[in-house]
Amino acid sequence: MFRRVVPETVVVRVQGGGRRRAGDRQCLAAIVFVATSGCSWRQLPPVFGPAWPTVYRRFARWSQARVWARLHCVILDELGARGQLDWSRFAVDSVSVRALKGALTGPNPTDRGKSGSKIHLVVDRSGLPVAVAISAANTHDSLALQPLIASIPPVRSRRGSRRRRPAKLHGDKGYDYAHLRRWLRERGITPRIARRGTDTSQRLGRHRWVVERTMSWLAGCRRLHRRYERKPEHFLAFTAIATSLINYRRLTK
Repeated sequence: MFRRVVPETVVVRVQGGGRRRAGDRQCLAAIVFVATSGCSWRQLPPVFGPAWPTVYRRFARWSQARVWARLHCVILDELGARGQLDWSRFAVDSVSVRALKGALTGPNPTDRGKSGSKIHLVVDRSGLPVAVAISAANTHDSLALQPLIASIPPVRSRRGSRRRRPAKLHGDKGYDYAHLRRWLRERGITPRIARRGTDTSQRLGRHRWVVERTMSWLAGCRRLHRRYERKPEHFLAFTAIATSLINYRRLTK
């Protein structure tokens, strides 16, 4: 699958020789190790072969080429073709992480105003991540709902055409706004959003617990415990790697 999304590299041989280009498979293994272990680039063990500057440059180049987003879509296509995506109910939620300086960071109102970023996630009924986005920690969840749902890629189905809209969408009270409900209905999505002052806390987790479980799966990539990347596209790349790993494990079961 990875070969289908990696951009082709033209190797120019210069007279006098030089070092052989590091393999894509070796660099991919090193990048996944950084994502899952949470180590810095300089702490990358030499067992992977390429030195850490080579791996980091390859990671930056692939992130700029949107390789990780395309890999996420390829794995979703395979899941959809096998009928392993449940479009009957989706759930949406977010989680905040501390961050250093950089774009898409802001004071976290739930962490005494410390700088942070927020990961927005929408999952299917079984908890498989379908779309992911990042924002500053002081961004309200309601502002991220529309672009997050619009970013769901068209996914293959076992029968029929591609799909990109669930039948229902579950969310907590942070998404309880009339214009969001109207926007979802216009797209054929039935909103199942908790209402402020009406729905009790005892019933909120009936269908939304799957997205909270997926958030705990994301914590398996220790690089997401705290944002060290100044560039938002690099942090988004690590979130896409984490979601791709979750979905790929479902394929290999």
